Amino acid sequence: MTLMESTMVPLGTACPDFTLPGVDGRLWSLHDFHTPALLVVVMCNHCPYVQAIQHRLTTLAKAYAGRCAVVGINSNDAVTYPDDSFEAMRTQAKAKGFSFPYLWDEEQTVARALGAVCTPDFFLYDSHRRLAYRGRLDDNWKDATRVTRQELREALERVLSGETPLEVQHPSMGCSIKWRHQ
Repeated sequence: MTLMESTMVPLGTACPDFTLPGVDGRLWSLHDFHTPALLVVVMCNHCPYVQAIQHRLTTLAKAYAGRCAVVGINSNDAVTYPDDSFEAMRTQAKAKGFSFPYLWDEEQTVARALGAVCTPDFFLYDSHRRLAYRGRLDDNWKDATRVTRQELREALERVLSGETPLEVQHPSMGCSIKWRHQ
C-alpha cells in the first residue's frame, strides 16, 4: 500500500463528463444527477482508508439525499487487485448498504480526468458542476469517534447555501490508485 495525498485540483474546475456502469445494472452519466451539489468519491473495496470511512460516507449520502447526489467511482485495476473487480463491487455495495451509485471506471479515464490519485479522493461540485471542495472527509480517517472537524460536511453546507468555498482545504489521503500498466 502506497500512501498518497490528493493533488488539490484547482477550485472551479468543471466536473468531467462520464458514462459508467453501476453495480445496480444501469449506466450512469454526469447528466443523471440534478441536485444542487454533486459529490464524486474515487474509492475502491480493498483500501483500508476507504474501509475506515465507508459508514461515514453512507451516513453523509443519506443525510443529504435530494440536496447532494453522491457517486462512488472505482478506477482500480481489477486484474492486479481482484478485490476491486466489478463483481466484488456489487458484493461490497450490498454488504455495506451503499445508498449511492457505485460505478466502475474500468478504463480509468474518469479518474484521470478528475485528477484523482488516491482512494478515497473527494470532489464536491456545485450546481454548475464546478469544483468547490477537494480534500478530506474529516480530520480523523481512522477513528470516527475522534473526529473534531467534518470538513466535507462544512464544505457541503457552504455550497448548498451559496457561500464561497472553504479557504483552507486539507488533501485527502489514502492508497494510491492502482493504475493499469500500459
